[in-house]
Amino acid sequence: MPQPPASPTRDPLRVALFVTCLVDMFRPSVGFATLKLLEENGCAVDVPTAQTCCGQPAYNSGDRATARRIARQVIEAFEGYDHVVAPSGSCAGTIVKDYPAMFEDEPVWRARAEALAARTHEIVSFLTDVLKVTAVDAAFPATVTYHDSCSNLRHMGVKGQPRALLASVKGLTLTEMKDTEVCCGFGGTFCVKYPDISNKMVTDKAANIAATGAAVVLAGELGCLLNISGKLSRNGEPIAARHVVEVLAGMADGPAIMPETQR
Repeated sequence: MPQPPASPTRDPLRVALFVTCLVDMFRPSVGFATLKLLEENGCAVDVPTAQTCCGQPAYNSGDRATARRIARQVIEAFEGYDHVVAPSGSCAGTIVKDYPAMFEDEPVWRARAEALAARTHEIVSFLTDVLKVTAVDAAFPATVTYHDSCSNLRHMGVKGQPRALLASVKGLTLTEMKDTEVCCGFGGTFCVKYPDISNKMVTDKAANIAATGAAVVLAGELGCLLNISGKLSRNGEPIAARHVVEVLAGMADGPAIMPETQR
């Protein structure tokens, strides 16, 4: 009996991992968890060694010349890949939202920035929206709550995606906190420029987290997690903080995120 023709094999997507400064310096396990999730879902992953900071601190501080110089280097380092993925809506949002605006008066660089922006994603939305992942093979027997970071939510449209994948994690119970979409008060240099306001915001966030009774708070943004974990620790709350990809990748059995001052 004649057999149907075999389906043509498809080359794996070539994905570049944008590690981010905070992951590199404070929580490398987030980068390894991101890599694991991508490779388990069929991606060929590269970590360009020429990558640097995305330039967000300079851009937000008004140093547009330095921001453009950094952006050019990032654009050159990440061209040629099918997709660029970051475990941070903040850094991904800088590439997607800010890079094209940086080069409004430079048509050639603007076109290159727009091309990179169109291929850049936050990790969890990439898994669900691009790769169409609906479940992960992971277990985390704990009650958790989830903080929606400003950049993930407002720049990258990440809201339901992490919750959908967390629902597939064995043993995990998600309890939503009050005002989950409200800023934690970190905001990069915001917490330095306006410490009193920032402290009030993270105080409210920590109280809402504690009120859920969760043992762990998850988020997709390491800056938020460092800020939140610091306040929880100073309040004497025994609540761990972890990046959501560590749970989704089944790599959340190590030490929880702690502020650098407590290391």
